[in-house]
Amino acid sequence: MITDILLHPFLVSIVMLSFALGLKVLVDKLARNRAEKKDKDIRYIAHNIKHFINFVLVLSLLFVWSTEIQNFALSIAAFAVAIVLATREFIQCVIGFFYLVTTRPFRVGDWVQVGEYYGEVAETDWIKTTMHEIDMHTYQFSRKTIYIPNNKLITSPIKNLNYVKRFATHSFCIVRKESFNPYPIYDTLSVKAKMYCEEFEELATRYNSIIERKLDAKISGPAPEIHFGTTELGEFRARFTLFCPTEQALDIEHKLTECFMALWYEEEMKHKIALSEVNNQATSS
Repeated sequence: MITDILLHPFLVSIVMLSFALGLKVLVDKLARNRAEKKDKDIRYIAHNIKHFINFVLVLSLLFVWSTEIQNFALSIAAFAVAIVLATREFIQCVIGFFYLVTTRPFRVGDWVQVGEYYGEVAETDWIKTTMHEIDMHTYQFSRKTIYIPNNKLITSPIKNLNYVKRFATHSFCIVRKESFNPYPIYDTLSVKAKMYCEEFEELATRYNSIIERKLDAKISGPAPEIHFGTTELGEFRARFTLFCPTEQALDIEHKLTECFMALWYEEEMKHKIALSEVNNQATSS
């Protein structure tokens, strides 16, 4: 018991500090006496000896307290690990913020897609990115606000849709079950589509060229495209692709749908009349 107390690092450290302090006082006294006898300044020797004593003292203290320092270091490491685990999401969000600042995939006001979410970037901070949700089918704000943690921006693909903010490549389909030749209405539909897009044709051409140069790729447009085909169930399908101002996309879609339905109904009536005449001729013969 007494041995443990006497060998306690604190008491040993006190003894070592006292011994080192007394030794340095003795060195100073011996240095002054030697300087007086030989009339020579040897303070630099005394300073070097005291520095050596301090160095040995530090090493000795580290040796005496090595077990406690090791335990303390382990405690600090365990505490640091616990802090990191507890604040992992926060740290990842901060890293995500620096990722946004350095790479700049978008700016405030841009239309972006993050994962399955579409929206206009309203604000970015250290923790999250705030977006106003957009319905990409109607190009209208859904009146919902999306808060995306910045760490999701590192692991999720980010698509900058800023070019859609003004002009969009708008596609829509019309499906009909009736089976007859629809191509007589194709030319009329094409003329109508070009007529509806005529007012912004020059602007669309210029904007389309800017986007192609920026993307270094060929994109559809600016002329409207119409493709007739069938679905997997064998039903008729008309696909329209327009490069038009975003705010006019739905209006042009409604106009073309109205025109298509009118032409389709007219062609359907002609088809029914033709079938009726064929049936009458077959019955009379």
